[in-house]
Amino acid sequence: MNESDDADRTAESGGNAFVLGLDGVPWDLLSKWAAAGELPNVARLFEEGAAGPMESTTPATTPLAWPSIATGVGPDKHGIYGWRDLSSSYSHRMYTGNDVSGPFLWDLLSPAVVGNVPMTYPAREIDGSMVAGLMTPDTDDEGFTAPPELADEIDDAIPDYQIGLYWEEYDGATPEFRTDLQSLVENRRALMRTLIDREPWKLFFFVYTAPDRLQHLVWDESVLLDHYRYLDEIVGEAMAQAEANDATLYVVSDHGFGPVETTVAPNRALADAGLLEGVSSSGTRRTFEGLGIDRDRVLGALDRVGVDQKTILSHLPRSLVDRVASQLPGDDVLYDVDFSATQAFVHGPGNVYVNDTERFDSGIVPPEEVSEVTDAVANVLRSITDPATGEGVLEVVDGDELFPADPDSPDLAIEGHDGYEAVNSWRGRGVLSEAGTMAAGHRMDGVLLAWGDSIEAGAAPTDATVYDLAPTLLHDLGEPVPDRVDGRVLTELFAPGTVPAETAVRTAADAEAGNAPATADGADSADDMGSVEERLRGLGYME
Repeated sequence: MNESDDADRTAESGGNAFVLGLDGVPWDLLSKWAAAGELPNVARLFEEGAAGPMESTTPATTPLAWPSIATGVGPDKHGIYGWRDLSSSYSHRMYTGNDVSGPFLWDLLSPAVVGNVPMTYPAREIDGSMVAGLMTPDTDDEGFTAPPELADEIDDAIPDYQIGLYWEEYDGATPEFRTDLQSLVENRRALMRTLIDREPWKLFFFVYTAPDRLQHLVWDESVLLDHYRYLDEIVGEAMAQAEANDATLYVVSDHGFGPVETTVAPNRALADAGLLEGVSSSGTRRTFEGLGIDRDRVLGALDRVGVDQKTILSHLPRSLVDRVASQLPGDDVLYDVDFSATQAFVHGPGNVYVNDTERFDSGIVPPEEVSEVTDAVANVLRSITDPATGEGVLEVVDGDELFPADPDSPDLAIEGHDGYEAVNSWRGRGVLSEAGTMAAGHRMDGVLLAWGDSIEAGAAPTDATVYDLAPTLLHDLGEPVPDRVDGRVLTELFAPGTVPAETAVRTAADAEAGNAPATADGADSADDMGSVEERLRGLGYME
């Protein structure tokens, strides 16, 4: 591609799109290794296509970012703010794909093949096929594939296929983890090959989550480079498939990555400031505390005799599990916060809520005081500084500004500065602690690479965000862009003389009105989610 003359490059708009997702790939490492010749296929994309950083959501995390990439809208429109939904009664139900509001790229482009994209469980019927990714309880779950019979095809072709791996099972055994992760990604590649040849497609959207998993546990550039060399092989295979299927290739990561030296406990800071109160140690909880028994110790003991959290949540009613768990000491926001005496708390990956009386059943902050409390909370969080540097450790963003379309969005959102990772646990620890087994965490700058007949060689996106992929891809293929998107068409990626470069962006409203393109002047699956909660804890995402 990109070797034809200018006349050939003015081909009709249309064609196909291949989206290769690489979860958690940081721009700085990828660009450095491509420039050094370590990743020849990625280097070719840099030379022949467009390449640049792509800013993630705030917070920069998987459940927010991948729906944003696939829809072009932010959490306030697609509806996902983390791994678990927060109800008015403070219960935490796992989000599923049924909670994500589209339309998705695969609803607008058909036939489509969707593979291993996070937040697509349960797989739903589309014009094409879908294999659900992260959040899927297991491969034998009926929501694993659509159509359902595709699951049998995968089992026959790839009998060892897995959704993901648990960090906690390896207990620091890095060589074993790397071996098993390599096996997992090889099977994922086999799935990509199976799906790409299974049926015709206009959109092929496939995600590899392995780089994210590896980097959380290991931040050793020599180890990472070995993995990225294998990813580079996959990029080369995707290039060949894109060329064979007349497709523009887009390689994207949902966020970046970097080392973590210090964890930050914002709920501890709120507790120290008198804004959050833990449940009192009375009755059964006091007895357990006196015996040195807490929730982590009980779960650890059960795990040693072969009863893990997946087994518990799969065989016992959630209401019973919650009732028992609430009697055990711990530091979970669900079980261990006294909401009748709490003004604000942090929930999920960086969302801060004021405990107001209109939103929550046990809220104590009246509506007229929400703004004042929000400001006080923001001041507490911004005042968390590292004694060694005197610098603040958290980026604190107003929720109304960040999520304007949703009146029920978090009041604030927080993101750790480079080197700092926010955690929800808060009892028995200081506000700042040395990082534990998590070697690295998310950063804002992911990756956007584009390659194809319509893409200008050597181009670079300007201030690209995760919201820009969907409208850019749709315009590239000559399709109207939904009016609700938050992103923009990255017109700077397109080669002069090509149709997407010479055609004005057409919205869905234009298409409905019959306006022709103009020349440019410039299911409820809650019962199945116990195993997912366990997996996310194993990955270090939940506590």
